[in-house]
Order: sequence, then C-alpha cells, then structure tokens
Amino acid sequence: MSAIDTSNVPLTNRAKAHRVKWWREVGWRHCVGVVAVLYSIFPLVFAVNMALSPGKTGVPDASKLFQQVTGDQFVTLFTNNRPETQVHFLNWLANTVIVGIFTAIGTVLMGGAAAYAFSRFRYKGRRTTLTALLIIQMFPQMLAFVAVFLLLKSLGEVIPILGQDSLVALICVYLGGALGVNTFLMYGFFNTVPISLDEAAKIDGATHAQIFWGIILRLVAPVLAVVGLLSFISSFSEYIIAKLVLTTPTKWTVAVGLYSLVANDRYAAWGLFAAGALIAAIPVLALFLFLQRYIVSGLTAGAVKG
Repeated sequence: MSAIDTSNVPLTNRAKAHRVKWWREVGWRHCVGVVAVLYSIFPLVFAVNMALSPGKTGVPDASKLFQQVTGDQFVTLFTNNRPETQVHFLNWLANTVIVGIFTAIGTVLMGGAAAYAFSRFRYKGRRTTLTALLIIQMFPQMLAFVAVFLLLKSLGEVIPILGQDSLVALICVYLGGALGVNTFLMYGFFNTVPISLDEAAKIDGATHAQIFWGIILRLVAPVLAVVGLLSFISSFSEYIIAKLVLTTPTKWTVAVGLYSLVANDRYAAWGLFAAGALIAAIPVLALFLFLQRYIVSGLTAGAVKG
C-alpha cells in the first residue's frame, strides 16, 4: 500500500492530528505516572511532617503540614531521653544492619550453591526436589513460629548462642527460609550461562568448586545482587520472628523497636516512629542505589531460559 499523502492537509489539521496521536500513545501514560507519583509520595510527606513535628505523642494534624518544624524527635531518638520508654535506636539500627548483611550473604551463598546444583547436575529426583521446594515455600515462615520458639528454647539450654535473645539465632532462623523462591530465581539465571564454559574449564583441570567460585559466580553477579538486596530488605522489615526471638530491648531490631514506641495507646510516639522510619530507610536506599545497575538484568535475564 502506498503511503498517504498529507502534503495537501492544512497545517492546523496535521498539528491537531499529531497531538491526538501523541495523547493516545504517550500522553495518557504521563498522566497516570503523575497520579501514581502523587499517590505514592503522600505517605512520605506525611511521615516527614510527623518526624519534624514538636508533639511528643499522638498523630499530628494532616491539615497543618510543616507549620511547626523542629528536630526534637531526632534528638530524642539519639539521646534516649524519653521517660515513658527507653529508646535504643542506634542499637536497633546496628542490630538490624548486622542481621541484614549476614542474612543476605548467607542467602546468596546457599541459594547460589543450590541453584548451581539444580542447573548443572542431572540426578534422579531432581524435578521432584524442585517441585517440593516450591510447594514448601508457599507456606510463610511465620506459620512455624511456635516450632521455632520451642526449638530455640531447647537449643538455648545446650548452646546459648543459638537460643532466644540472640542475633545469631535470628540469622539462622532467617536462613532456614533462604531457599525456595530465591533458588528458582537464581536457577533460571544459571541456566542462561552456557554449559560449554563448564566443559572447557573441566578440560583445563578445574573442579566443580573452582568452576562455581571462579567462573559461574562472576557471570551471575546481577542475580546475586538482586537476591542479596531482596533478602536484606525482607530481614530489615521483618517483625514477627524478630519479636519472637529477641527479648532484650537493646537487642531488638528496628522493626521491633519502632513498634514498641507506638504499641502503647497512651504513650504512642508517632513522631519518634516516623523519625526512626526515615533514618532506617537510608541503609536500604543506599544499598538499592549501589545495586541499581544489576536489578533489571537480574530480574529479567533468568526468564530467558528455564
């Protein structure tokens, strides 16, 4: 078919048609994006308003945003001078970062080893194991909190570091659910690496361990970054298991500690809660920006070949 000749169409009509076409193809997406940004940014604005409000308790009036701005909430957060409840925010933040880092590293190593085995080795029951792993992970870890409590209580009598009120025990509990979805994500990514690289390395005398640590992990760095980031975020914000394991206020994580500030209706300090939430978001945001270049490729490349 020959192209439609628009040379005789008046300029105003062509401009109008161009605007209509732009609106149908692109313009409406900008409107949806602006609405989505406004909708998502409102909670952040309200949290900043609460963090900068001078009130000790209660929720600030949303109709009076930023009318009174002060840094008292942040001072109280770091000086621990609140008489109603002891605030150990620096301890909470340090504990959370430690737990998040070690959980992320353990998740990456365990998931990577399992994904490498599923991707490269062929053995009887491989498909059944993958299916069973997926089905087990459909049940959230919190469903086993009673069993976790009894297990930690018994272990604590023999090995105190693996009992209740221990960050090591909390990390071990988180790593107990490290496989599953993470393994499947890494498994799909490992399948995109040609097996000819393994065969060439074996010809040169490399062992499976040398292939895994020296070749494969270097090539699958994007998915390792994604899994590590997701694991860090999930452990950073997890509350139920952390509250079950940790009992001493100085050993709490950020999620448990901040909840304690608003758990009492009589002394609910929403301003402190908002200030702590804003500061606690900094490590997650910094890690996200550092790993940003890996995220898109790490989430999509694994879907190329299953």
